[in-house]
Amino acid sequence: MNVAEQGIAAATSPALLEVGHVTKHYPMRGGVFARARGSVHAVDDVSFAIAEGETLGLVGESGCGKSTIGKTVLRLVEPTAGTIAWRGQRIDSLQGAAMRPYRRELQAVFQDPYASLNPRMRAADIVAEPIRNFEDISAAEVHDRVVSLFERVGLRADQMPRYPYEFSGGQRQRLGIARALAPRPKLIVCDEPVSALDVSVQAQVINLLVDLQREFDLSYLFVAHDLAVVEHISHRVAVMYLGRIVELAATRALFASPQHPYTEALLSAVPVPDPTVERKRIILSGDVPSPIELPTGCRFHTRCPYAFDRCRVEEPLLREVLPGHFAACHLRDAGPAPASPVRPQAASADPRKESVS
Repeated sequence: MNVAEQGIAAATSPALLEVGHVTKHYPMRGGVFARARGSVHAVDDVSFAIAEGETLGLVGESGCGKSTIGKTVLRLVEPTAGTIAWRGQRIDSLQGAAMRPYRRELQAVFQDPYASLNPRMRAADIVAEPIRNFEDISAAEVHDRVVSLFERVGLRADQMPRYPYEFSGGQRQRLGIARALAPRPKLIVCDEPVSALDVSVQAQVINLLVDLQREFDLSYLFVAHDLAVVEHISHRVAVMYLGRIVELAATRALFASPQHPYTEALLSAVPVPDPTVERKRIILSGDVPSPIELPTGCRFHTRCPYAFDRCRVEEPLLREVLPGHFAACHLRDAGPAPASPVRPQAASADPRKESVS
């Protein structure tokens, strides 16, 4: 199966993870009795799905709720409202032992390779711990699995006795990836896994993640700021602004024809590696509104160059404006009737290249 066929197969597979209308608010408390004085609207009414073998890229400015979505999917934070389903089974209300089987299939690679590893544990124990936690196998079998994982992520077996401080940043992130692979998961939440690394090392780690996805049939929720990275690794992309998804589409379609003004502005800021190409930069005015005091109507209207009266009073719905292409913008209301953005949509081809150089 070639790269394009892999992209089609991933996008048309049944949903592995379904997130439906998830909301996460953090109460603000103060005073002698610690009474609630408002809420931080981290995530509001977010819906999406990820198919087996698919990567969904999640992009947006800092503070838009990307990492909160990842933590909510992993059940590291509890949603205020909404549903999370794994293979059709709701897991958003499961606690303790009932959630344990699903934790094995849901793993994470964190942003900071320095802070995400226990400095008191040897590298071998860091990778072995999830295996021991979920499987009852002999010490020899655990050792063999750890050796295999080290070699698969580009580390050497003779590095297993070392502590995290003895590894470089890229090696630590490889160690974090090995730890995520150890319990044999089906979905990995990658929370900006390359943002703390040098550019050359970023390319190596991204290529590794793509290779591992093909080898182990993994699915990724890939949170990132770097649109070039997202374009390379993602089958579909969801763009977030101030707690909401404002656009969701196959990667190639979104980069070729963005349907939301915020996405247009993000793409206009991507550097073009050709000095002869001129790109008009869209400069957004003002600052991102406070997630505590949200603007009325469209949350983007305070910075949108196309805003009109309706945008200031009515919040747009995320609707299908082109086949498989969803946007929340009143400028696109002339499109087809609203449809559900939850189910994965078929893509024409896998946008990902063979490798990043």
